[in-house]
Amino acid sequence: MRYFLLFIYFCATVSATAQTVQDYVSARLQHPVLKGAWWGGAAAYVNAPEDELFSVNADTRLTPASTLKLLTTAAALETLGPEHRFQTNLYAQKRPDENGILKGDLYLQGGGDPTLGSTRVAGAESWQTVAKKWAKAVKDAGITRVEGNIIADVSLFEGPSVGPKVNWENMGNYYAAPASPLSFNDNSFKIHFSPQPRDGKPAEVSSIEPEVPGLTLKSFVTADGKNKKDNAYVYGAPHQNELEIYGTIPTNFTGFTISAALPDPAFFAAHALKTELEKQDIFVLGVPQTTHTAPDYTTMSLLHAYQSPKLKDIVVIINKRSFNLYADMILRQLAVHAGKKGSLQNGLKELNNFLRENRLAGPEDTVIYDGSGLSRDNLVTPHTLLRTLAFMTTSPNFTYYYNSLATPDDRGDLLLLRRFLKTRKAVSRVRVKGGTIDGVKAAAGYVTDEKGNQIAFVLIANNLATKSEAIFRIHEDILKQLLAQP
Repeated sequence: MRYFLLFIYFCATVSATAQTVQDYVSARLQHPVLKGAWWGGAAAYVNAPEDELFSVNADTRLTPASTLKLLTTAAALETLGPEHRFQTNLYAQKRPDENGILKGDLYLQGGGDPTLGSTRVAGAESWQTVAKKWAKAVKDAGITRVEGNIIADVSLFEGPSVGPKVNWENMGNYYAAPASPLSFNDNSFKIHFSPQPRDGKPAEVSSIEPEVPGLTLKSFVTADGKNKKDNAYVYGAPHQNELEIYGTIPTNFTGFTISAALPDPAFFAAHALKTELEKQDIFVLGVPQTTHTAPDYTTMSLLHAYQSPKLKDIVVIINKRSFNLYADMILRQLAVHAGKKGSLQNGLKELNNFLRENRLAGPEDTVIYDGSGLSRDNLVTPHTLLRTLAFMTTSPNFTYYYNSLATPDDRGDLLLLRRFLKTRKAVSRVRVKGGTIDGVKAAAGYVTDEKGNQIAFVLIANNLATKSEAIFRIHEDILKQLLAQP
C-alpha cells in the first residue's frame, strides 16, 4: 500500500508539473506579437518523449527555417558516420612524354566535399592552398606543359543546384550558394564597396575577391545613414555571370563588404588550377571547362587525392554556424551513399526514408524541399523535430550531434537567447539550433534540468508580421521554465 501511495503521489506530481508548464506556455502565447501568427511547439524528457511537458499544435506542419538542419545532420551522422571524409581527385589523362608534355587533359573529379577550399572547418585549407597542392602534384608528376584542357567533372550530382523554392531575393547571395560536387571557397566571393559617408548616395564597387573570370556586376546600391546593417542583395542565378546588386549598405568612411554566390564553382576551381599551374611555369594550352559525364578514370593517372575534414567537424559548422551550403551538400551525399546520383530529389528521398524507418515522422508530417531550411515552403511538425532530438540521445553519435548545437552565448547561431548571458549557469545547460527566415522564428534543442536530466524542446513561430524580438523573449521564458524543472 505504501508503494502504491508513493506511486500515486509521483504520478500526481508529474501531472501537476506538466500542467504547470503547459499553462505557462499557453499564457505566454497570448503576447501581441503572435496575433494572427501560428505557433507550435513541444517539450519532453528525452527518456520519455511521449510524456510531454507541454504540447501546442505539435502535429501541425509549420515552416521550421534552419531547425530543419537538425534532421539533415542527424541523418548524415547516422548514415555516413562521424568519421566520414569526402575526397576530390586530380587525374592526368595520360602520362607525360619524355619532355614532360601532357598531350591530354587534367581532370578534377568532384567528390562532393562541401569544405573544399574553405577555412571554416578545423583542418580545412584555403582555396589558394588547395590550388597550390594540385599544381605541385602536377609538377611532381614531371609535367611541364599541358596541351589539353583542365576539366572539372561534376557528374556526381545532377539536377538543380539550388532548391526550387529558394526565392529570387536570396538566390545570388552567399547563403543560397549553389551546391556543386566540386565546391570551392564555400562557392562564394566578396564584393568590396568604396567608402560612402553620404546618405542616399550610390555605393560603388571597388573590387571583388577573388577575381571571378567572366563576371560582370551592376550595382544599384545606395548608402543608408539610418541603417547599420547590410541590406544589399545580389540577384543572379547559377551559371549566370551578369549579376545585379540592389538595396542599401551603411554609410561609412572605410568601405563595406558583402558576400555573393559563385555562379559556377566548378569552373572557378578549374580556372584556379590553371592560374596556379602557370605561376609554376607549367603552360596550359587548353581552357578550364566542366563536364557532366564522367570519363573512364581507370585509364588515367591519379596525381592527387584531397580529403575533407571529418563529417563530425562539418556538422558543427552546419548547426552552430547554420551554414546552408554544407547542409544542402550533405543532403545530396545521402543519395550518393545510397548508390544514386546526388540530386536534390534523391537526397530528399533518403532523408524521408531515414525519418520513416526510425519512426520519427509519418507520411503527412513533412513536406521538405531542401536540407538547410532556407525555403519558406518547407513544412515539418514540431513532433518530428522532437522525436529526432530524442532519438539522437540514444545514438553513439549523440556527443557529436549535441556539441554541434550552440549555447546561448555562441555568436554562431545569431545569439538567439542573449538574455541567458545574465545567468552563466543556465547557459551551460542549453543547446540550441535557431531558425530565422521571413516571418519565421524557431528554436529547438536540449535543456538540462536542475537534476541533470535532459529535456528536448521545439519552439516554432510562423507568419510573424514584424521583426520584433519579442518572440525571442517568449522562447527564452519558456526555456527558463524547463530549466527550472525539479
